[in-house]
Amino acid sequence: MESWLYILCICLILGAGIGFMAGLLGIGGGLIAVPALLHILPQAGITSDNLPHVAIATSLAAIILTSLSSARAHHKRENIPWPLFKSMLPGFVLGALCSGFISEMIAAKSLQQIFALFVILMAVQMAYPFKAQSSRNMPGPMSLFFAAAGIAVIAALMGIGGGVLLVPFLTWCGLQMRFAVGFSAATGLLIALFGSIGYTLAGWNAPSLPDWTLGYIYLPALIGIVSTSMLMAPVGARAATTLPTAKLKKLFAVFLALVGLKLVLA
Repeated sequence: MESWLYILCICLILGAGIGFMAGLLGIGGGLIAVPALLHILPQAGITSDNLPHVAIATSLAAIILTSLSSARAHHKRENIPWPLFKSMLPGFVLGALCSGFISEMIAAKSLQQIFALFVILMAVQMAYPFKAQSSRNMPGPMSLFFAAAGIAVIAALMGIGGGVLLVPFLTWCGLQMRFAVGFSAATGLLIALFGSIGYTLAGWNAPSLPDWTLGYIYLPALIGIVSTSMLMAPVGARAATTLPTAKLKKLFAVFLALVGLKLVLA
């Protein structure tokens, strides 16, 4: 079997798992997709020098369609405070676009270990959620711009939509939780879109990339993940009404921590 076809088939299964877990536990797919792709993509001929960049870029691109669906749902429920975009949109766009070029400055091994440490921190957050509550006023436009740029850079570098960073920040700034989550869904789409553009441009002439890549994005893996994750997310959401999600989230946090440790020691 052609390597790209094999990867496509594997990622159809991976996407189903990502979609189901995202719907069940309300987690971002990047925390599952990137570690899995780090394991899968060498079979497509992707070298270790490019592996973390391709895994993160492909995960980020997969978030575009899932974020679009989530953003539309929150818009219908009027959960998105659109005036915030005036201050934060330029920061999100700039930070996400720069992420691909910043990743090129980081050695592949270092980037993988940074991601691994991030996974461990997210596992701790999942097991013991940090809930920021504040009555303070929203910062000024310049502060919001720099916060947006920083969140976008970190999120796009890690191949995630950024909600795990943005929601605590906005609630700490005094925004109601439902508006913070809705705004995060909308900006996750922007971070994924412009981050993917950044990784595409940064990896356009990268050496040793196999066929079927668009910059650092490996298209067979992207198509496989997106095709089934969109179908399985509603199934996971329905299962959340009957399964003990709180216990499952803690078990998944332990699993994530072990994955992160393995990547640190790899």
